[in-house]
Amino acid sequence: MFQIQAFVFNFASENTYVLFNENKNAWIIDPGNMNEQETKAIENFIKENELEIKKIILTHAHIDHVLGLQWAFDTYKIPVTMHQEDQEVLDMLQASGARFGFKVPAVKVDTEYINESDELDFDGEKFKIYHVPGHSPGSVVYHNETQKFMISGDVLFEGSIGRTDLYKGNYDQLIDGIKTKLFVLDDETQVFSGHGNPTTIGFEKQYNPFLK
Repeated sequence: MFQIQAFVFNFASENTYVLFNENKNAWIIDPGNMNEQETKAIENFIKENELEIKKIILTHAHIDHVLGLQWAFDTYKIPVTMHQEDQEVLDMLQASGARFGFKVPAVKVDTEYINESDELDFDGEKFKIYHVPGHSPGSVVYHNETQKFMISGDVLFEGSIGRTDLYKGNYDQLIDGIKTKLFVLDDETQVFSGHGNPTTIGFEKQYNPFLK
């Protein structure tokens, strides 16, 4: 049985998740910690719960989702799982930091690229991968069918969708991806987004103004 611990980090109130199970194995998803206090918060949680980090996973590579990526890689010595289409976004990290008025070192990590046809294994539990570009070119959603939940990054939010005015954003592409890949899933499926509160597919189908 999976448990999810959310941390709200950095200037964008980004959701970083630690996903773990009864075996004390864990994934870090979108490490956005940007200062010592935030890093200590996630480090302490991992240590206090005696978790062993098995994967570092990105839904996408926008700056607010990767500010702690170098720390995660250096600490746990695990390649970063991401979609290849967002490698160029990750490579733009320093330029993105400059736009926000602060310096960010270039990220130097090992990567493992994933595609929509792949599945990730977590102690025998499968996570399907949906490539849903439009917010960023390599945005992906991770879906566990058994426990009916997904990590959606900035694809889908409670009552909203990801911005499409950023680099390689595409509104029509994002809407189509949500409707054809996510809205066909069980209405009870929980959605853990990159910002804000969790929601469900059923709620968003009924109430999300962008998707009615």
